[in-house]
Amino acid sequence: MVGPAALLASIRHQAGALRTLRAAADPHPPRTQTFSAGRFGPAWHSPGEETEMSESGGAQELEEERKAPGKSPKEGEESGDLTPLNPGEPRPERLARPGLARRETLREMALCSKMARLVEATSRLVQVEQTLLLPLLQQHPLPLHPKDSIEFRNICSHMALQREGQQFERDLHEAHQCLKTIVEKLICSLAVFPSDSYIPVRSALRQILQNLLAM
Repeated sequence: MVGPAALLASIRHQAGALRTLRAAADPHPPRTQTFSAGRFGPAWHSPGEETEMSESGGAQELEEERKAPGKSPKEGEESGDLTPLNPGEPRPERLARPGLARRETLREMALCSKMARLVEATSRLVQVEQTLLLPLLQQHPLPLHPKDSIEFRNICSHMALQREGQQFERDLHEAHQCLKTIVEKLICSLAVFPSDSYIPVRSALRQILQNLLAM
């Protein structure tokens, strides 16, 4: 049996994990850079900007191509010349395989949803422990497992370093399982309370567990 000090230590580890999860849940920073034409040469433009430029600055060149003998306007398009893709444009392999791009998008959406629900469950657990469980421990010590909270914090820290890829997915799954274990053990530990004073906190923990099982 342990008292409030052990629970406070577990809450600190879980709160640290929550901060890490929230940071990892932020959108990925852009991987491309925007350059200005004055300092670094030609600038990247969006497709709309390129169209506007071709209609204004490049109008004279298009007119000269139309007037050139033996050359139709479509020859330039059929010649096979390719202009570089803009950073925001889809890659050729994704254009050729729209099903692959769609599957990747659905996978990313699923990961974002799972991450958001894990953040929500962790936040709710810390709140329940602080407001409902901690007052109970003032009167009745409770068997706790602070090592699980330490492991949960470490998994979240490792996951934040990955940011993406298969290792990120594995860490996200392990973090989910570890948090589920913490909640399950808390529910089992509450069975030692001699009165019904534990019912509200047990009900709140079961709701958290139900949300985790639905992930």
